[in-house]
Amino acid sequence: MAMPLRQTIKVATYLFEQKLRKRDKFPLIVELEPLFACNLACEGCGKIQHPAGVLKQRMPVAQAVGAVLESGAPMVSIAGGEPLMHPQIDEIVRQLVARRKYVFLCTNAMLLRKKIEKFTPSPYFAFAVHIDGLRERHDESVAKEGVFDEAVAAIKEAKRRGFRVTTNSTFFNTDTPQTVIEVLNYLNDDLKVDEMMISPAYAYEKAPDQEHFLGVEQTRELFKKSFAGGNRARWRLNHSPLFLDFLEGKADFPCTAWAIPNYSLFGWQRPCYLMSDGYVPTYRELIEETDWDKYGRGKDPRCANCMAHCGYEPTAVLATMGSLKESLRAARETVSGNR
Repeated sequence: MAMPLRQTIKVATYLFEQKLRKRDKFPLIVELEPLFACNLACEGCGKIQHPAGVLKQRMPVAQAVGAVLESGAPMVSIAGGEPLMHPQIDEIVRQLVARRKYVFLCTNAMLLRKKIEKFTPSPYFAFAVHIDGLRERHDESVAKEGVFDEAVAAIKEAKRRGFRVTTNSTFFNTDTPQTVIEVLNYLNDDLKVDEMMISPAYAYEKAPDQEHFLGVEQTRELFKKSFAGGNRARWRLNHSPLFLDFLEGKADFPCTAWAIPNYSLFGWQRPCYLMSDGYVPTYRELIEETDWDKYGRGKDPRCANCMAHCGYEPTAVLATMGSLKESLRAARETVSGNR
């Protein structure tokens, strides 16, 4: 793992505190969506399918910050839509960082170079740029030419200015081990981003493209071959070792969607940002009034092919904390990634 040591210690301390309090459900990271509007129309995303009136809405700063504080999570992933389209996104980030929350601003980077002056480098803040492949594959996935080149230019500029830059790559059944290796090699070795997150695509019900999502066995085969030859150890992947084991079929876990809750313009979403079984106004209602036992592979048909980070990375983290062997393994990888 390439997670900074300070962040690793804070998260580990937070998890230990939850154990002492005997809390069985708590958030690791909040998925905050302060808007649904976007400047791209990606085939694998359905956010811009919302009505025009909804797409015009922007979440007030106090509401966004208040939701994160209500949950108590140590980390926040700000997504959307495209968060850089929010006129006060810099203030949302500033207030969360001031409260020492680790903030990842997820962006397609089309507006990043124009908006970067609004932000200040901080060990608590990182831009998370979405990159789904090299130039041709990425531009095809976002349905617009030139996006890859702009994203690369934005990443270089952000790093030049001293920002932490991470990436998020989603892979589909049109990917092969070679295409996965090519883009991760480029991000790791050429762009030298700080961390990389990877995820198999989930069949999001509103996505325009419903034909190219991965099944469980396809996912395992893809990542098993991609991780071969020392790639997994060499890449700066922002995942726990057990989650990477999970992706390539060496381990299996139940879903813990409650650990990465989603808060949007509609409220707290049940059960996760990929499925919508209604919304509630408070985090407590989300945790206490949702039947979490009915979700996950083998329980809900919609979950049958899901191996997404939001459901299974938290399970892997908790399994790591519950095992001395796995804790030492994760610690070794953290130290190695911070050299």
